[in-house]
Amino acid sequence: MDNRTSKQNYYLDIADSVLERSTCLRRKYGAIIVRNDEIISTGYNGAPRGRRNCSDLGGCTREKLNIPSGERYELCRSVHAEANAIISASRRDMIGATLYLVGRDARSDALLADAMCCSMCKRQIINAGIDRVVIRADEKLYRTIPVSDWVENDDTIFEL
Repeated sequence: MDNRTSKQNYYLDIADSVLERSTCLRRKYGAIIVRNDEIISTGYNGAPRGRRNCSDLGGCTREKLNIPSGERYELCRSVHAEANAIISASRRDMIGATLYLVGRDARSDALLADAMCCSMCKRQIINAGIDRVVIRADEKLYRTIPVSDWVENDDTIFEL
């Protein structure tokens, strides 16, 4: 009997380590892109290169304005973990790949069981050619989302 960690949890553990570089004061995310059992790139959420991070500034604009999680991303200083991983990889390496994502609360370090890619990151994942996203739900459980679901169930079309 093989007692080793599953491949999915192995890669999620790595994404969990990557999030330790996050500089966000609200949520820490780590992402890795894997294709053919090889890590293509990693990413965590933080300010663009050269800009000061919220952790350096000692505050979060969205938090100061009491903006709920998932809203008004344009006021956030951070580039999301998924976007940073995509930026660091070539498209030819991402086609058919899997993106692994882990989120934690920045204060309590608790896993975010309801972690999900925002609509902008979903669009970037679709365009990158990534095939599926695996998101950690707890220390051993995870959700696997076929990216084709995001294409077929377009959440940016609203009935008027």
